[in-house]
Amino acid sequence: MRIGIVGLGLIGGSLGLALQKTKIVSKIVGYDIDIDHCEEALKRKLVHEIVSFEELKRCDMIFLAVPVEGIIQTLQKLKDVPENCTIVDLGSTKEKIVKSTPKKIRKNFIAAHPMAGTENFGPSAAIEDLYQNKMVVLCNIEENGEIHKNRAVQIFSHIGMKIVFMDAKEHDLHAAFISHMPHAVSYAIANSVMKQEDPENILILAAGGFKDMSRVAKSSPKMWGDIFRQNRDNLLKALQAFRDEIDYASDLVKEEKWEELEKWMAQGREIHKII
Repeated sequence: MRIGIVGLGLIGGSLGLALQKTKIVSKIVGYDIDIDHCEEALKRKLVHEIVSFEELKRCDMIFLAVPVEGIIQTLQKLKDVPENCTIVDLGSTKEKIVKSTPKKIRKNFIAAHPMAGTENFGPSAAIEDLYQNKMVVLCNIEENGEIHKNRAVQIFSHIGMKIVFMDAKEHDLHAAFISHMPHAVSYAIANSVMKQEDPENILILAAGGFKDMSRVAKSSPKMWGDIFRQNRDNLLKALQAFRDEIDYASDLVKEEKWEELEKWMAQGREIHKII
């Protein structure tokens, strides 16, 4: 298969590297509006060739690895792809993207969310085994044509991913709690320290806990701003649930209810029996 990748940062670049290890891909071409990204992607051999947007439409499969608002815009430009061209988006939200897909190419379009990533971005962040043994969610797959469903399953299986099928609306609610809200919290943790009188002196003491909690605040604000916008209602629910827990912990500390505080923390530890 000839594969096209739109967006040559962490997600798209890592996909290019992963696909090169498979035997089902003959050529990987890339497209990015950032010329520097194109040059770096070629230098790092993330793709075999950089092509124009129109040339992408000659591919068997096109992967959209751009911010979620950009995915919607790009889909409008792909309305004239051949019937046998499969389009796969790799965004972190699904419902709005699915609803915005032009009817003409709805059968072609696979709504996918690979649950993989790091706090880094750009072509230099690409990792060959980013997707290995990770989960990918395919949404509303019943609306896709057989050839496109089969291709998506085949590709994600060949790069070592575990596949889960889910409704787009359900996916976005779950993603708000396990991904989107934690990113918002990480930005909040970072800002709470940076707004102190002397953050540099505070950060001298920063150890594993703070670094772990604030790590994803290095992520692209543009990308995450788009995600928060698309999943606004679910994110607000998740943030309220988090706020309720913080308020409860604050009350226990204020009232010096230490035994209850320990029970509350013990409840939180239970999640590690699941993940």
